[in-house]
Amino acid sequence: MVSTLWLVGGGIVLYTLVAMGLKAQGRLPRAVRVSGPITTIHTQRGKAFLNWLAQPKRFWRAWGNLGVGIALVVMVGSFALVAFAAVSAIQNPTPTALNEPQNVLAIPGVNDFLPLSVAPEILTGLLIGLVVHEGGHGLLCRVEDIDIESMGLALLAFIPIGAFVEPSEASRNRASRGGQTRMFAAGVTNNFAISVVAFLLLFGPVAGSISVAAGVPVGGTLQGSPAQDAGIDRGTVITSVAGEPVADADAMQATLAESRADSVPVELEGGETVTVQREVLVTVAVRDAPIAVNETVTAVNGSRVSTVGDFEDAVESRHVADLTVRNESGSRSVRLPIGTYSLVAPDGALAGQTGLSGGETVIVTAIDGNRTVDFDDLSAVLDARQPGDTVSVTGYVGGYDGERRTVEVDLGGSGSDAQLGVRVQRGVSGFVLDDFGVDVYPADTFLTVLGGDGGGDLGGIERAYLTLVLPFASLTLPEVGYNFAGFVGPVTNFYTVSGPLGLLGAGVAFFLANLLFWTAWINLIIGQFNCVPTYPLDGGHILRTTTETVVSRLPVSNGRALTSAVTTTVSIVMILGLLVMVFGPRLLT
Repeated sequence: MVSTLWLVGGGIVLYTLVAMGLKAQGRLPRAVRVSGPITTIHTQRGKAFLNWLAQPKRFWRAWGNLGVGIALVVMVGSFALVAFAAVSAIQNPTPTALNEPQNVLAIPGVNDFLPLSVAPEILTGLLIGLVVHEGGHGLLCRVEDIDIESMGLALLAFIPIGAFVEPSEASRNRASRGGQTRMFAAGVTNNFAISVVAFLLLFGPVAGSISVAAGVPVGGTLQGSPAQDAGIDRGTVITSVAGEPVADADAMQATLAESRADSVPVELEGGETVTVQREVLVTVAVRDAPIAVNETVTAVNGSRVSTVGDFEDAVESRHVADLTVRNESGSRSVRLPIGTYSLVAPDGALAGQTGLSGGETVIVTAIDGNRTVDFDDLSAVLDARQPGDTVSVTGYVGGYDGERRTVEVDLGGSGSDAQLGVRVQRGVSGFVLDDFGVDVYPADTFLTVLGGDGGGDLGGIERAYLTLVLPFASLTLPEVGYNFAGFVGPVTNFYTVSGPLGLLGAGVAFFLANLLFWTAWINLIIGQFNCVPTYPLDGGHILRTTTETVVSRLPVSNGRALTSAVTTTVSIVMILGLLVMVFGPRLLT
């Protein structure tokens, strides 16, 4: 199947060929100009309105000065961010979804993090951002008495990518450096202002009217899991398990942990009940594990197990066990040590006192005679100890086929935090088991970030950062596991609306929340990107005018050459940095 990216690319090529042909034949209107795939539509309309709006010049100059200060701070941050990202891409060239070429484009359906389901809200936010950005340039042009030759819209073929205000070059050069700087900073200032207003509305009355529905929100089910076999889908809300109401994921896990039943009735929101036939499924496994993901453990030492609780009871007193494992090819027996899969830290207590090498595998089966089947067991034992305590550690050195050894270790750490000197993997012996298979959607986490349910204990800076990364939270916040696209599709089942917005209906409330979120997010991105100090972005022009101002006060004979050297160097560094950010991880691996 042809991807959306290829379809869009093919459309752009076809459009370019047709547009260039019409241009060659002189059939395009005078207001339309084509340069390759870029089309600009020019107009003279709107000048009278800008002249009227620019009348309180003192106010707009004050607004412009505020914007210059904001822009300079963001420019420094953008320079540091691009430089840091480029250096990181060279030092650790690991490709991620963030630097996939299609994810550089803010096109819903092409960008993996901008789904088609919120395309209307994203495009509306983008349109607002373009209008206020270029409108700010046009307004400050008139405030600073800079003539405007034309205004209009820029398109990449048929895709709007920007608006523009085209000031008269001669008129702009006659304006003061301060006036030019305010004019260039006006666009990003307006974008940031729109973001602040939209976020305040979202964090306040809108998110405050949205609550998380009682129950367990199902973001998905694990492949081959009992929940998937029972027909539980994304968007489902589980309200009861084994006859016990469950208000959240913790309550559900506690109920399942207490039950040893082979099958449990599960009630879904709306009253439907399904029966889940439980099996012990492997959901995560380390690279060298003899058991693979999506395999099922059916027995321990010949005794049938159907729940994780059964498994834990069966291995509690056994340092080594024979597991019967089933997959699509049939069943087989696997013999392995049962304990906490750990990697020896090079500078930890275990390596320093036993001669073990950093990175070596140790499956810890007991500490001072206390079984350590998994990470929780090991943590519980260490929590009861103090740094400097001597403990007897039993484990299998070298992994699954390793030698059983018992060593005496003086625990490291500081304060009351005792440390053995290992990096522990989740689960039992390097694999994680699940007898239900539901992946819980972080509905409460997302709503808290957006100011719902009182907003939790998040500070302003922390909330700003979390809000910015929500669209790609699965990469930047791995513990969350999901990206937030908005209140769309099955996700809306996890929320309820009350208060004044509830009178308008949940659909209206969710649309308003999505519109505010994406408008704020897109405007923040537009403003930040335009502050990158390189041409032809606003940041490049602001860099030039501010550098000229500084250099004019220095005792140098050739200030123009020094200004050019500074601006050219910074611009080249930024362009190279952006290219390395996007393409470096793939070129260097």
